[in-house]
Amino acid sequence: MNILLSPPFAFSFFFIVLFIAYGFIQRHAAQGEDHPDKHLPYSGGQRIPPVEVRLSYETFFRIGLLFGIAHVAVLVLATLPMNWASHRLGLVYLFGISISAIVLASTKPKEN
Repeated sequence: MNILLSPPFAFSFFFIVLFIAYGFIQRHAAQGEDHPDKHLPYSGGQRIPPVEVRLSYETFFRIGLLFGIAHVAVLVLATLPMNWASHRLGLVYLFGISISAIVLASTKPKEN
């Protein structure tokens, strides 16, 4: 029974399942020419000219730090035990993280 949990067996099993599913889906997919706009981003049916957005290093690192803080906060909150003391600690932690996120999101970077 432990052979079913081994990584090589699981890889082989799911590879075969995905190969069969891919063949089934490809057989039932719509046939024909690809549309010329197939690889463009969806914009509600309109052709929008590309807009060049340039982030300064300060703005880029602010956004990166904001996402980093949010991901660490979710990881910490998700791993807290499920008792009442941990819920209070989680609320205090969430309040502190919220202040950090508000400060990072609300301050405008300096113009050079």
